[in-house]
Amino acid sequence: MREILRVQKLGKNSDGYYGETIDIRDVLREIKIAASAHGWTSEIFHTQRGFDWFALHRDRRPGPRPWRIYISAGIHGDEPAGPLAALRLIRENRWPENVEIFLLPCLNPLGFSLNQRGNADGIDLNRDYRNPQSAETRTHIAWLERQPQFDLYFCLHEDWESHGFYLYEQNPDLQPSFAEKIIAAVAPVCPVDMSENIEGRPAQGGIIRPNLSAPARLDWPEALYHITHKSRQGYTLEAPSDFPLPTRVDALVAAVNAVFA
Repeated sequence: MREILRVQKLGKNSDGYYGETIDIRDVLREIKIAASAHGWTSEIFHTQRGFDWFALHRDRRPGPRPWRIYISAGIHGDEPAGPLAALRLIRENRWPENVEIFLLPCLNPLGFSLNQRGNADGIDLNRDYRNPQSAETRTHIAWLERQPQFDLYFCLHEDWESHGFYLYEQNPDLQPSFAEKIIAAVAPVCPVDMSENIEGRPAQGGIIRPNLSAPARLDWPEALYHITHKSRQGYTLEAPSDFPLPTRVDALVAAVNAVFA
């Protein structure tokens, strides 16, 4: 616990993210190398302005029906911890045998190349999943429609205003929750936002359980698309982006690994 208290906010962010950046081309190249080394397959589903959007697939070992997990990162170009966490998860290769992984390491490489939240046209891709305006979202949805149902989804994010890590849980069928387990795994490596209200929503112990109405909302985030069409349980993980980048990566990696512990 003493180690956690020494991790302090950097104070760099005001009205936006002004912290560390990454060379997304280098990161994606390293992801491809690591994925190939561990036997993942790769599928390009969109190409634009010299960037390939690709999905990685780790197939299951022969046996019972696998537990299918979806992970996405990098939908906002000012949230570098997600693609770096994806890289580390692939390199560490700690997946259980009977788990099938669908991993999209960067949904907005153009945003990263421009160091901005939205895509090259300024569209926030994480609000574009009901009536998609961007080619990126349309091709992502087309790819999703070709995939099986997922048992669990993770969307890796950051929040430049946050006082610590927090998460959104969507679990309308009240399946056994991983939320508390995720928070417990993150706490040793990153402060948790214990605020009673986060992003205008009630929170408890770093967990937000929103009561969302998909028909009433016009600007669907990716997570709302998943809970409506692809999965009945999932987590949007929010690392605190005013903390050091390695701390944020540690938080996201620990959160994903928590469900397999």
